[in-house]
Amino acid sequence: MPTVQRSIRIQEKTFKEIEQMVRESGKEFSAVTNELLEEAVRMQRCPCIVFSEGTAGRRARIAGSGIEVWEVIAAYKSVSKDFNRLQKAYHWLTEQQLRSAVGYYKAYTEEIDRIIKQNDELTGEDVHKRYPFLVRGSR
Repeated sequence: MPTVQRSIRIQEKTFKEIEQMVRESGKEFSAVTNELLEEAVRMQRCPCIVFSEGTAGRRARIAGSGIEVWEVIAAYKSVSKDFNRLQKAYHWLTEQQLRSAVGYYKAYTEEIDRIIKQNDELTGEDVHKRYPFLVRGSR
């Protein structure tokens, strides 16, 4: 992806926090800062969406739920994109949370479709390899 070089001023406190994240992640300063900026832009565009680390890396989630956006969108697709049926399936989420997930999908379709495809392609063997603790009798 092409990049643009710009000079910006960052408050010292923020700079130190980013540097701490760089040390913890082992990534370059620019990579960490770009990830933070990208997530901030996405959260601004799609209220109720946050990013957090999970077993498969950082992913978009519905704030206050822990549910990843792709999970809601997979269900949305399975009910032929019928929003009323989606609301019934996820009755504990607010309309705004669900609309934010759908909005995120519309803005970042390729990302969500890729995750859904990866999930659909998982086999039982893949799951056992990745998560051996799920196999009965394993310790």
